[in-house]
Amino acid sequence: MTFPDNKFSNAGSYARAYFEKFQDAVETIDWEKLQQAADILTKVYRDGGMVYSCGNGGSAAIANHLVCDHCKLVQTDTQLTPRVVSLSATVEIITAIGNDISYDEIFLYQLRSLARPGDALITISSSGDSENIVRAAKWAKENGLSVISMTGFSGGRSAKIADVNLHVTADNY
Repeated sequence: MTFPDNKFSNAGSYARAYFEKFQDAVETIDWEKLQQAADILTKVYRDGGMVYSCGNGGSAAIANHLVCDHCKLVQTDTQLTPRVVSLSATVEIITAIGNDISYDEIFLYQLRSLARPGDALITISSSGDSENIVRAAKWAKENGLSVISMTGFSGGRSAKIADVNLHVTADNY
């Protein structure tokens, strides 16, 4: 069953139900896997590598904001100097690739141009099955990048491809 699963009479009852579902989801976080992901990113940053993030829709917004958090907060709170790029942020290249080639290739094409072995890719997909995410993750693995996926629902194909899957048990976006 997905949220919301019924109509709410007011904003307060909706918010209460939403935050109850949110708390349930937070309790499913695997903190050891989160540390494994942090270790991968720390190594990439220390080695001077790049981290790429990508997602669709709301996940694209998360991928874009991840750049802000890593470039500002990680640098402010640690001795690391992150180099992070969101593949979801460049509307010009996304629409050119989507229009002329295929929407399924929008992240893959960018990775081919930018990524190098030793870099990392963070994919964000509630289902884990968005074709453009899966193709980017497969290419990254085949070309020497570490892959961290962030998923919900069942985790999908990207969860199986990733070196570390950060899965939150949730059935909504």
